Amino acid sequence: GRMAQAIESRGPDAFGAWDDPDAGIALAHRRLAILDLTPAGAQPMMAGGGRYVLAFNGEIYNHLELRRELDCFASINWRGHSDTETFLAGFEAWGVEDTLRRVVGMFAFALWDSEQRVLTLGRDRFGEKPLYYGWVGQGAGRAFAFASELKALRAWPGFGNPVCREALGQYLRFLY
Repeated sequence: GRMAQAIESRGPDAFGAWDDPDAGIALAHRRLAILDLTPAGAQPMMAGGGRYVLAFNGEIYNHLELRRELDCFASINWRGHSDTETFLAGFEAWGVEDTLRRVVGMFAFALWDSEQRVLTLGRDRFGEKPLYYGWVGQGAGRAFAFASELKALRAWPGFGNPVCREALGQYLRFLY
């Protein structure tokens, strides 16, 4: 909750959260509604089959084309008109790698596979949308966290931000 509050300005239209306490995972999303202003576009979004949950930031430019392709591939009961739903249906129908090969857009996402208990974080090919991640907290409060802004990670209790001298040296040497 605090992490999502820290980035409220990125998505002032709505807040959504999903969690699986048994798996120790939670996804939160701040929404800036553009393509689908209805609740059908709310996130995090669960796939119709229940296997996948997606939190997505960005825009899929070819989502209407992908919807037509998905309609030929599988019988999908579309709930709304969002590119998020299209992205999620692609993951469900084609898997992560094949969907990412088909997608054109700018995005960062977190996809939870409840069947395999795998979290996939991804960004578009050019890295237009930010995605920060890492280990935060200490001891029993230590967790892997990710967000679209660093200030969301700072909201984690016990967040530390030490400078890694090795990484800084490599950045100064290679300029990336």
